[in-house]
Amino acid sequence: MKAVTNRGKSIQPAAKRKRGFWATFKDQKVLYAMSIPFIIIVFVFNYLPVWGWLMAFQNYKPGKGIFEQKWVGFDHFITLFTDEKFYLVMRNTLAMSFMGLIVGFTIPILFAVLINELRGSVFKRTVQTISYLPHFVSWVVVAGIVTKMLSVDGGAVNQLLMSLGFIDQPIQFMTKGNWFWYIVTSADIWKEMGWSAIIYLAAISGIDQEQYEAARVDGASRIRQIWNITLPSIAPTIAILLIMSIGHLISIGFEKQFLLGNPLVVDYSQVLDLYALNYGLGMGRYSFGTAIGMFNSIVSIILLFIANGAFKKFTKQSIM
Repeated sequence: MKAVTNRGKSIQPAAKRKRGFWATFKDQKVLYAMSIPFIIIVFVFNYLPVWGWLMAFQNYKPGKGIFEQKWVGFDHFITLFTDEKFYLVMRNTLAMSFMGLIVGFTIPILFAVLINELRGSVFKRTVQTISYLPHFVSWVVVAGIVTKMLSVDGGAVNQLLMSLGFIDQPIQFMTKGNWFWYIVTSADIWKEMGWSAIIYLAAISGIDQEQYEAARVDGASRIRQIWNITLPSIAPTIAILLIMSIGHLISIGFEKQFLLGNPLVVDYSQVLDLYALNYGLGMGRYSFGTAIGMFNSIVSIILLFIANGAFKKFTKQSIM
């Protein structure tokens, strides 16, 4: 049945017309009502604190109202960008971020694919459970385990290397700054690998099994099935998570570096968030600390939009 035309123009049936917002809201008012508490939480904890960014343009002193402070413009940002330690901190932040992005992003994918290839269901569930348990362990405990494992006084790593004949005497791993980035990245992978793999395993479980059956009939090996079916099928999930990871490239926190670091490796362990903590809040320079946090947030937003735009243009995958 053809659509009715008027002066050569097609008039679409009413059912195909784009519905307005209020019509959709009326039909799905229960779902909108259920989302209100989450909207309030996001507003209170994510958007309302942005009001505090005004402190970055003031010489903030506790005890005075926000509009009673002395306005100093961009002085704190000028101080930040002229501080030589800031660029050292950025080097450490970007180095550990890129190492975590490359290694910490690819290994969970590989681990998820390998877990999916296991045939024994009991063994498969056991390995998966053991792998994501470290995620629930506090970084305080993890730092203690890593420090003990690398200790010169009976540390398992030194004992193993000495027993294999690779070294003659224990190595003080925690005092070598050029090794600190690798220690932090390795500890982070051990802690988060299993948890990160859960998302990829969920995506793999949604793949149509008939594709694998057809591939086996055609004589495709398991490697070819992974390369031609598994990885392309979870590519959208990989792209979305990669975009989000790039958005948090310089927002890597400070817990790992704070707990594993020491005065001997401070030139390699101090990151942007730790810099804000030590030279902002720790010294009572609240406005300076706010300026660092504001810089961190703005750069993260810019990186997110750049990554999203690039993926949307070249891979047709995006989060917005």
